[in-house]
Amino acid sequence: MEAEGLDWLLVPLHQLVSWGAAGAMVFGGVVPYIPQYRDIRRTQNAEGFSTYVCLVLLVANILRILFWFGRHFESPLLWQSIVMILTMLLMLKLCTEVRVTNELNVKRRFFADFDPHHFWHWSSFGDYVQCVLAFTGVAGYITYLSIDSALFVETLGFLAVLTEAMLGVPQLYRNHRHRSTEGMSIKMVLMWTSGDTFKTAYFLLNGAPLQFSVCGLLQVLVDLAILGQAYAFARHPLKPAPHAAHSASAKAL
Repeated sequence: MEAEGLDWLLVPLHQLVSWGAAGAMVFGGVVPYIPQYRDIRRTQNAEGFSTYVCLVLLVANILRILFWFGRHFESPLLWQSIVMILTMLLMLKLCTEVRVTNELNVKRRFFADFDPHHFWHWSSFGDYVQCVLAFTGVAGYITYLSIDSALFVETLGFLAVLTEAMLGVPQLYRNHRHRSTEGMSIKMVLMWTSGDTFKTAYFLLNGAPLQFSVCGLLQVLVDLAILGQAYAFARHPLKPAPHAAHSASAKAL
């Protein structure tokens, strides 16, 4: 009787927690990029942030949306992908504007050049949009043709989450190559770690497809590796060469 008497409180409370968890899934993924976005705007320097992070997330979330057409999953995960795509486009727009402003007398490069040596290093935000639209069109057409194949759909889902699991790898490599995390927002990586931990727990507790849970664990490991780099490079900073010239237009991977 007592348990039944508490139903009036427990049912709305459970619903409120569910809504909160869903909201955190939809918008929580973009929160880590707020401090990085503000840092780039404040310093007018995007060297510490790898725009390949944007590439990874754009590809992963486009593939995840296409996967949804073959195997419907929870709506918050679908909306998360849409919000993340818009966020990555905003990050790309800012990084491109800052980089072009700092790169004086550098030849402009365009997506339509189809030059693989300068892929994802174009001079206009519009070129990135063209690339994203081209990828979406090709991937969407292939999905339309193969949507009845269970093997294709499951492979598409695996590629989506595996690509997202590689999110931190460009930043990890960039830090390793420069032997420094200067310009990278530690707050961003800490939020990556907490967000990926929450997301993985959400996948496990809500019975999401196995690919989501496995790749979520991989993401957490990569996040921890980047935090380990930040700690190691802070303790043993790279000593600059006496006569090293620092170019303001040097590209971070």
